[in-house]
Amino acid sequence: MSSPHTTETTDYPRATRVPASSDAAAAEQSAYDAGLLVLRLAVGLTMAAHGSQKLFGWFDGGGIDGTAQFFGAAGYPSPKSMAVVAALTETLGGLGLVLGLLTPLAGAAVFGTMLNAIAVKWGGGFFAPEGIEYELLLVVAAGALTLTGPGRLAADRVLPLPRPHRFTHGAALLVLGAVLAGAVLLMRS
Repeated sequence: MSSPHTTETTDYPRATRVPASSDAAAAEQSAYDAGLLVLRLAVGLTMAAHGSQKLFGWFDGGGIDGTAQFFGAAGYPSPKSMAVVAALTETLGGLGLVLGLLTPLAGAAVFGTMLNAIAVKWGGGFFAPEGIEYELLLVVAAGALTLTGPGRLAADRVLPLPRPHRFTHGAALLVLGAVLAGAVLLMRS
């Protein structure tokens, strides 16, 4: 129940209340949107760069052939195909997050890919370089963006998509990302 001094905005999660003053509400909304933009840029650019290492060999990456060798050594069938899928998922998912374009889908793609990476690295401890701390941080951030949506500073705002972003859509896409990551992991020998 709202007091006469608070109001809900449709871009916030339902439990978030902002002051009734339109200036204060606009400032709160701007801060929320800016925070989501910073998170999208950090996660999206990191993933796009990581994917371009696999796809193009940029940033001292192995390219498709080097990535295929890794996938083969990790026990994946069709390592070259898996390298292409991983490279495209990371690159396009990352760019989708940067732009705020199809954000729940882009976030779920990054989420599933990084779940797979965690499973492959499992057993190396928590801390880098052998551990999973980097991958875990990306999984959590991608999951958060999938659940919250991109904020107002995003390409999704100009697309004819259902609004506002709903928790159930994001949760369903995270389940899909986890199921697909599991299916890929089951293919390993």
